[in-house]
Amino acid sequence: MNLEDFNFDLPSELIATRPSNPREASKMLVVNNDIKHSEFKHLPDYLNKNDVLVINNTKVLPTYLIGELNGNKIKVTAHKEINDCQWLAFLKPARKVNNGDIIKFPNNNFIKVEQKTNFGEAIISFELQDTKFSEFIDTYGKMPLPPYILKQRESDNEDISDYQTIYAKKKGSVAAPTAGLHFDDKIMKKIKSKVSKIVEITLHVGAGTFAPIRDDIENHTMHSEYGYISNENAKIINECKLNGGRIVAVGTTTLRLLESAAIKKNIISEYEDETNIFIKPGFKFNIVDLLLTNFHLPKSSLLLLISAFSGTKKIKLAYKKAIDNRYRFFSYGDVSLLFKDE
Repeated sequence: MNLEDFNFDLPSELIATRPSNPREASKMLVVNNDIKHSEFKHLPDYLNKNDVLVINNTKVLPTYLIGELNGNKIKVTAHKEINDCQWLAFLKPARKVNNGDIIKFPNNNFIKVEQKTNFGEAIISFELQDTKFSEFIDTYGKMPLPPYILKQRESDNEDISDYQTIYAKKKGSVAAPTAGLHFDDKIMKKIKSKVSKIVEITLHVGAGTFAPIRDDIENHTMHSEYGYISNENAKIINECKLNGGRIVAVGTTTLRLLESAAIKKNIISEYEDETNIFIKPGFKFNIVDLLLTNFHLPKSSLLLLISAFSGTKKIKLAYKKAIDNRYRFFSYGDVSLLFKDE
C-alpha cells in the first residue's frame, strides 16, 4: 500500500472550527452499496430493533495549558500520563524551550521540562503548590482541541461543553471521541426507542489519534490507549451477534476497542488493557457492522481504518462527494454512517 493513495486535497474553509448548532443539524453521508446525502437527525431511520448501539463514555480532561517562560507564552498539551506528576506533552513553540526550563503558572505552580523528544514533544513534570493535579487543570486548563483548530482560534469556554459528549463519564481522554459530539438528549431518546440496547464502553483517547503516518504504512506504530469493556456488556454484544443483530459503533475509538477485544476469539470478552491496534485494508472485522464517524485527516491511520471497513474505492468516492457538497470536516464537522463492506 502506498500512503499517497490515502491523500486528498481539502479546501481550508471546510475545516469546522465550531460544531453545528443544534448538534443533530449536522449533515450525514450514508455509505452503503450506494452513497446518499442525509442529516444526522435521521440516524434512527437506519437502525433496527435488534441492533445494539455502542458508545464510548470517556471524558476529556482540560489538559491544554498556557504558561510563561522568559516572557513568552508556552502552550502545553499534556497527552499521556507517565506517573502521578509526569506526563508526555506537546510544547509550542518548542524551539523556545530547553531541557530543565521552568514554565510558570499562577500561585507558584510550574511545569518543569525534563526532556525534549521529537516533533515538539517532551517529558514534563508538574510542580504544584497545595493543589491536586485535577484541581490545577480544572482551574487553568482548557479543552485540548486538535492542532488544526488551534491554528485558527484558541480553545475557549464554549469548548468545555462543545468538545464533550453528553454521555461522558469516565475521565481520561485528551481528545474527544468526536462522532459522539453529534448526539443530544432528543436524538438519544429516539434511538433508545428504536434499538435493542445502548451499551457503554470506555477507551481513553490519546493525542496520537491526530498523529500523521510519518513513515510508510507497514512500519507505522500506533499509540496505545486504555480500554475497558465490562463482562455484562460483552455478553450483550455477543448475544446481539448470535441473534443476527448488528453492532453499530459510534466512532473509530469504539470500533478499535471492540475489534481489539475480539481479535483472538472472534467474540467479545471482558476487557481491560491497553490497545495499539492498527487497522488498515485487509483487516478482518469480527464485531462491528455499522460505523458512525466524522471525516478524517488525509494520510491518517483513521482514514486507513475506514477504508478497511467500507472499501478504499468507496471511501475515496464518498470523500469526493463530501467535498463537492461542502460537508464540514474533522472533529467539529459533519458525520458519515458507514456500512461494512461485504
